[in-house]
Amino acid sequence: MSRKIGSCLVTLAALLFGAPSAQAQTVQDGGKQTMDHSQIQSIIDTNNAAVAGGDIGAILATYETNAVLVAQPGLSVTGTPALREAFKQFTAISPIISVIKQDVIEAGDIALHSYTWTMKGKTPDGHPVEQNGFSIIVLRKQADGQWLMVIDNPFGDLLLKKG
Repeated sequence: MSRKIGSCLVTLAALLFGAPSAQAQTVQDGGKQTMDHSQIQSIIDTNNAAVAGGDIGAILATYETNAVLVAQPGLSVTGTPALREAFKQFTAISPIISVIKQDVIEAGDIALHSYTWTMKGKTPDGHPVEQNGFSIIVLRKQADGQWLMVIDNPFGDLLLKKG
């Protein structure tokens, strides 16, 4: 067996055998875990609705002040002014984002939200736009208990697509 295949098998085994303990932790945490998951999902839903409505203020309210957004593959922007500009451009296509499947993993006041998505919109000249992908978002629980996005990468599957 080649070294590369062996390494992949070890990684896969670690992921597979690690899953039951992560699941056990979720079950142990019971209601708190479910409540935080709901709050995290609410931030994602609020963000997607604000994007669809073109409400830049509401979009930015779902991010920390110095959050990082992968605005397009290979281009990350940081901070409220840069996010504002990126979302002005993105909302110009009137995007409707649908969450297909999602998962939340928490570690104290940090959470990882990942989901598959589809997006439909129209360019300013009326041409349809359709995309799909895998989003990876890191959130942090604030002092007031609210969850906000710290890192948002809607192109989380780019490495897989490169082959």
